[in-house]
Amino acid sequence: MSSLEASLHTERQVSGRIRKKRKAFHEMTYHFMLLPGMVLLFIFSIVPMFGIVMAFQKFIPAKGIFGSKWAGLTNFTYMFQLPDAKQIFVNTLVIAVGKIILGLIVPIVFALLLNEVRLKVFKSTVQTIVYLPHFMSWVVLGTMMTMIFSYDGMVNNVLQLFGMDRTMFLASNTWFRPLLIVTDTWKEFGYGTIVYLAALTGINPSLYESAALDGASRWKQTLNITLPGILPTIILLGTLSLGNVLNAGFDQVFNMYNPLVYQTGDIIDTFVYRMGLIQMQYSFATAVGLMKSVISFVLIVVSYKLASKYAGYRIF
Repeated sequence: MSSLEASLHTERQVSGRIRKKRKAFHEMTYHFMLLPGMVLLFIFSIVPMFGIVMAFQKFIPAKGIFGSKWAGLTNFTYMFQLPDAKQIFVNTLVIAVGKIILGLIVPIVFALLLNEVRLKVFKSTVQTIVYLPHFMSWVVLGTMMTMIFSYDGMVNNVLQLFGMDRTMFLASNTWFRPLLIVTDTWKEFGYGTIVYLAALTGINPSLYESAALDGASRWKQTLNITLPGILPTIILLGTLSLGNVLNAGFDQVFNMYNPLVYQTGDIIDTFVYRMGLIQMQYSFATAVGLMKSVISFVLIVVSYKLASKYAGYRIF
């Protein structure tokens, strides 16, 4: 090897080391950016998981976790023997599944309708208006819905105007579940619409031009071009939503329900809240929450497997 080749080889090695150091430096800066979030995640999500031990104890606050007696699976056995347990799981499933189904259908339909609007100002204005409730807390919206659907509220005033009897929507086991599902859909469908509108932009416009030349109506174009074009997105969001089958929305239910509708409105999260923080049955409440978390984890794994198989969605 000549001196010139040796010097070039040395320069390449030096430049390679410099590039590696620069890359490592940039990666370290990204890790430092993640550090505050990771610290908060560790403090508020990882460390509290040690409290899961209470589900297998007869926990007494004065003795603490290390001083309380071991109870094994007693709390879980009691959970399945409790008469209200079945009804609570049924309520959670019915409300959550209703929200998932309606939460998929309404954004799709609204996105298709909004996509047909050609006036951009009107389209963007409507999109902004329906998107705003997503940012509002259920503490605010729950109070609004309570006032609107109360016995002396706006809805009953309209019903009385048309000669119909007033209805206690928030105290009726017939109306409370549908009210939860519909109001949650109203709050979130604007956010879901954005995803489908983004998917619609990925459809090739030449497909519509070709269909129009063949004499296809807008309805046929929607059925044969638009819906198949966004079908992967629909499948993806549908499968990922399976992980929320046991999440019926604590914030909404807690701010809208009352003892009169416990039969149809009490869900796992509100039941855990009452048992743990109000009746101070800490071990039993932890056991119920742990059971829900395990089932939700399994459902999330299944949903990601289905999303990977049918929609090609992968995180890792």
